[in-house]
Amino acid sequence: MSIAASSPRRSEIFIPTLSKQCWGFMIGSALFALGSAPGFGSWAGAATVNICYFVGAWFFTAAGLMQLLLSGPVTTRVDYGNGVMVRADWLSAATQSLGTVLFNVSTTAALTAHAVVSQRDLVWAPDAGGSIAFLVSGFLAVRGYRHAHRFFDPGARSWWSVQINLLGCIAFGVAAVGSYISEAGVTVDAILANVGTFIGAICFFLTSLLVLPAWDRSTSGGSV
Repeated sequence: MSIAASSPRRSEIFIPTLSKQCWGFMIGSALFALGSAPGFGSWAGAATVNICYFVGAWFFTAAGLMQLLLSGPVTTRVDYGNGVMVRADWLSAATQSLGTVLFNVSTTAALTAHAVVSQRDLVWAPDAGGSIAFLVSGFLAVRGYRHAHRFFDPGARSWWSVQINLLGCIAFGVAAVGSYISEAGVTVDAILANVGTFIGAICFFLTSLLVLPAWDRSTSGGSV
């Protein structure tokens, strides 16, 4: 194969697509679910768990950026106010992208700070910020869906995806509360933190799986 013919194909790797976005979130979610799976931390150790979160967060960040790039125009025309408003879909994607970056910061810090009590706030603070950003993005996603579709439409995969996404955002928020470091240097509720993270990860995996374009190609008779 000639270099000229292969160059465009290589450049396609860097073009954001819905499939890449979904797979990024799914791989990141799978690693977060593994890290928080019951008994995994005791068996594999804290260092392995933190590596799972660290790598998973990078997939989250890449997928979040692709989601933002694919979310469309920032604003839309309306017939009230100043005639222009920020689109809920774009704002949801932007907020979630910020949240993934904050998770990236916290998981990176955790690689060295998990055993140092005085540095654990460096992990929790961006983790809590990321969870808040996810919560905001989840509610904005529901709001955006309501404007474009029926509020209650259980027959649509996209409707389930939005609802499960919000549930996952809430679960990550609960996990952040449970992982708060007290003045004594201990986690407030380690079980709550792990369960919340595990449920949130599973929800995010399902959210992306439901909108994976391969489903549509499969049902239309095309190759997956």
